[in-house]
Amino acid sequence: MEYNKLIDHTLLKPDASLAAVAKLCDEASEHDFMSVCVNPCFVPVVKKLLEGSLVKVCTVIGFPLGATLPDVKVFETKRAVELGADEIDMVINVSMAKAHDYEFIANEINMVKVACQGRLLKVILETCLLTNEEIVACCRAAVKAGADYVKTSTGFSSGGATVEHVKLM
Repeated sequence: MEYNKLIDHTLLKPDASLAAVAKLCDEASEHDFMSVCVNPCFVPVVKKLLEGSLVKVCTVIGFPLGATLPDVKVFETKRAVELGADEIDMVINVSMAKAHDYEFIANEINMVKVACQGRLLKVILETCLLTNEEIVACCRAAVKAGADYVKTSTGFSSGGATVEHVKLM
């Protein structure tokens, strides 16, 4: 198995510089990673830097809180696709997950999936803020809505991925 093809090389810090993004792209190209994941403002630059490479351009939607309105997430997604994003990582609305409104979660994911226009959609749950039951229900909602992958965390909350949560998912 080519483990390098499983890596999304990521830089989502709010103070990320253009030089740091360029370095990220160089590293991803050198190691033939699956994708480079950056904030939406860097998508056009990354698309150009990775031209001729097999490395995909990934960006985030509703990041990092997930509290953005669904229609805004749809707009963000459409714009990211226009700018050249190959993959989308969206953050669910954690407040709605805590309220157990999984229909809202599924509908929001489906709306973003449609806006992806065939591109890969990865859904971020922020598992450190959810109970095990909420994690399972959100995973089911994501599958129902057509998500391609489900991810544990943004890295910006109180905790990241745990073995327990990965097994649960």
